[in-house]
Amino acid sequence: MPDSDIDEIRALIERTRDAWNRGDGAAYGACFTADASDVTYYGTVYRGSREIGRAHQALFDSVLKGTRLTVDILEIRRYGGDAAVVLTRGESSKGTPRKLGKLVTYTVVRDRTGWSIAAVQKTQHRTVLERLTHRMQPSARPSASDGLGRR
Repeated sequence: MPDSDIDEIRALIERTRDAWNRGDGAAYGACFTADASDVTYYGTVYRGSREIGRAHQALFDSVLKGTRLTVDILEIRRYGGDAAVVLTRGESSKGTPRKLGKLVTYTVVRDRTGWSIAAVQKTQHRTVLERLTHRMQPSARPSASDGLGRR
């Protein structure tokens, strides 16, 4: 993958973080395609950049008011010339998070205007349940300790 594509994809994820940190739902929604899907770790599904922006503005004005988004990009994998999957670890919090407890998978696509998010799936990492499962069923353990090829 050309370095310029990696830089542009990283910049897209950074734009989502910056919009979140400003509490700017319109800017957050603008990072998504018109037909995007955003699946929260609660299981709520938002569809399309407008709905994602509108819903997040309502959240930024209430329960997410004053939160900051921390995002650590773990990997970017390209699929063809105009699609990639981005795996991140992150957290939203009012201060410095104690841990980055959410795993987020972005499907990003490129069109004539640049890279946008077509889908995002957020999952709360439940380490206690994960450890219990792997202790009870060792063959279910990923090949690496964090499931990402890292030990």
